[in-house]
Amino acid sequence: MRGSDFAELRAFAAIVEHRSFTRAAAQLGLSASALSQIIRQLEARLGVRLLNRTTRSVAPTAAGELLHRRLEPMMRELEAAVAEAMAATGRAAGPLRINAPRFAATTLIAPRLGRFHRAHPQVVLDVVIDDGLSDIVAQGFDAGIRLGERLDKDMIAVRLTPDMQMMAVASPDYLAARGEPAAPADLHGHACINLRYPGSGTLYRWEFEKGGKAFEMAVEGPLIADEVELTWQGALQGLGIAYSYDDPCLYGWIAEGRLKRLLADWSPGFPGLFLYYSNRRHAPPALRAFIDCLLDRDAPPRPT
Repeated sequence: MRGSDFAELRAFAAIVEHRSFTRAAAQLGLSASALSQIIRQLEARLGVRLLNRTTRSVAPTAAGELLHRRLEPMMRELEAAVAEAMAATGRAAGPLRINAPRFAATTLIAPRLGRFHRAHPQVVLDVVIDDGLSDIVAQGFDAGIRLGERLDKDMIAVRLTPDMQMMAVASPDYLAARGEPAAPADLHGHACINLRYPGSGTLYRWEFEKGGKAFEMAVEGPLIADEVELTWQGALQGLGIAYSYDDPCLYGWIAEGRLKRLLADWSPGFPGLFLYYSNRRHAPPALRAFIDCLLDRDAPPRPT
């Protein structure tokens, strides 16, 4: 196989994987127009159309689907071989694809981007925001970040945060007008801000626990959102009571007096965030370096 053949097939596989020329081009370090030219060359050489393209979407044709099905395992083997070769040198380089929920990306990854890049400039960090439960192996990710209670089996997991806790909050103005709930049953008389699960469209049923007994309940109110930050803003602006995982932002607003915590003795704890990856593949140097960065093992010592 010529080097150009491999480049064309790799480009085709990336487009099918992402269902997008733009995202595939970003992963490959190319412009979208250059990637389109590569695919045109591949289709002309094979004499068959591989992709159906519209202004809004891209999907493989029947021939493209057949080619991708045969190509995908071979591409993974090639990537694994390259990763093993790089691991032998101990050099962190090349693409590193991470799947993470939005709150993990903003609280854990975003503050460390500069430090990681300065320490490992040859690594191309590709972060995909995903609040669902994607199969990171099937979708070609090097690792994912997820709550401990949602980890897939047969994975190597590295704890990133301590256990977390649910937290109900409301603004002082709202509580002055409506009063404070003393127990979860009181929430039926309150305006509650609902969180919708991305992807499924179902609403999160508020979970409570006390005295060893756990239960869930549906709530109603003036706002439904699939972004937890929007529910916090609703609470800050007096729309009602929000309920989510604890977060430094919430603790800050509570300390400032902008929010008040409610039902603390009813709020359950749950495992924190973990980075996880397949136990069937060796962790490449770039992934090991990324884990060290997330755990601040590479951070300079604080002055004493």
